[in-house]
Amino acid sequence: MTIVVRGGSVVSTSGATPADVVIDGETIAAVLAPGSPMAIAAADGAARVLDATGCYVLPGGVDAHVHLQLPMSPDATSSDTFETGTAAAAWGGTTTVIDFAGQLAGMHVRDAIDERHAEADGQCVIDYGFHLSMGDVHDASLDEMDAVMDEGITSFKYFMAYPGAWYSDDGKLLRAMQRAADLGAMVMMHAENGIAIDVLRNQAVEAGRAEPVWHGRTRPSRLEGEAVHRAAALAEIAGAPLYIVHLSSADALEQVRWARNRGQNVFAETCPQYLYLTIDEHLDREGLDGLRAICSPPLREHHHHGSLWQGLRHDDLAVVATDHCPFCDNEKLLGVDDFRATPNGLGSIEHRMDLLHSGVVTGQLGLSRWVETCSTTPARLFGLYPHKGVIAPGSDADIVVYDPDVTHTLGAETHHMNLDHSVWEGVEVTGQVRSVLSRGTFVIDDRSFVGRAGHGRFVPRGVSDLFV
Repeated sequence: MTIVVRGGSVVSTSGATPADVVIDGETIAAVLAPGSPMAIAAADGAARVLDATGCYVLPGGVDAHVHLQLPMSPDATSSDTFETGTAAAAWGGTTTVIDFAGQLAGMHVRDAIDERHAEADGQCVIDYGFHLSMGDVHDASLDEMDAVMDEGITSFKYFMAYPGAWYSDDGKLLRAMQRAADLGAMVMMHAENGIAIDVLRNQAVEAGRAEPVWHGRTRPSRLEGEAVHRAAALAEIAGAPLYIVHLSSADALEQVRWARNRGQNVFAETCPQYLYLTIDEHLDREGLDGLRAICSPPLREHHHHGSLWQGLRHDDLAVVATDHCPFCDNEKLLGVDDFRATPNGLGSIEHRMDLLHSGVVTGQLGLSRWVETCSTTPARLFGLYPHKGVIAPGSDADIVVYDPDVTHTLGAETHHMNLDHSVWEGVEVTGQVRSVLSRGTFVIDDRSFVGRAGHGRFVPRGVSDLFV
């Protein structure tokens, strides 16, 4: 059916413009000047006219880094399923997520992808894609990357952390980057010096320092910066584009800036937790309160926040994703006697757009950069553009009607994530989603959930238009 979103301001990377958006089926048919003869005719013939007066009309958010129903250990699996997690994402104005298929040591790439498809198929409320996490780099797995690209999985994640599980040494990373360069694929990197970090972690526990705060103190920001520098150097030698995931510190950002100033295709994302939460206020707490705030990289000191906001303003940081990987209290308590046993991850998939809009309200970020970092740039970097990330004729009708004036408080009683606590408890934000359409179908309608599992489709992705 035809839907007209009327009376709002369409926000793009170039600003906010009053416009009416005409949706025909699953795609955007037109973006029209309000009150024009074509806009009046479209509204008269529409099956529904959605009043967006006083609201922003946004391209649906693209969260390029989430972990739904991810087994972290035999005793801990991230608590949001593909159904609950994508529904919560929609509540927060996100209409596309990119999760991961994970190939551990001894596992065939094909099996990893098939298993992940089986888990997600028919379960998602909004559209989704996959990256491939490669934990076993060898001749056969590198050869399989070609077929993976043909299936629309065009980005590959590697780890400089987690020895004994996901870690790849520099030789393996270089070979993977060379293969990615040949294919035009994006290399994603978890950049922390895992070998040195494990020494510090073990030394801390041996000295009786097993409280949650030591998770942060044994993962210093210098070891994130060192890893980013090394990853960028390897990517330069290989000629591969590089995307640093969940960048958390000024040290790491300095190395991204160094590489970009040299002309490299190096991009980076940060996450809301690294813009707002701190090691002192959230991780340095006893027992469960501190365990809830354990994620990797860890929360940093407050002074890093200003550097990261500046990085977003100046485009040294290209994307805000969530690294959404929530665990309920009974799983976080696995580390009550030893922080190393705590499953790493926080729940933020529902709050990303609101937290970043609050940054717009306080002057940390421009309105266009909000949309650019949360929607348009991730769509472009990961081969979803122009179907996703923009309001334009022919694009998917992924539309968010967003009220910029509503003030509300985040917390476990009101969020829609499958999580029994919130690291954002009591945080007041300005701005809230009113309605969400995914490919022309309402998921959130005037603050009521009307979506369904199975509406979301797997979206095969191309290569980025930003470096090809």
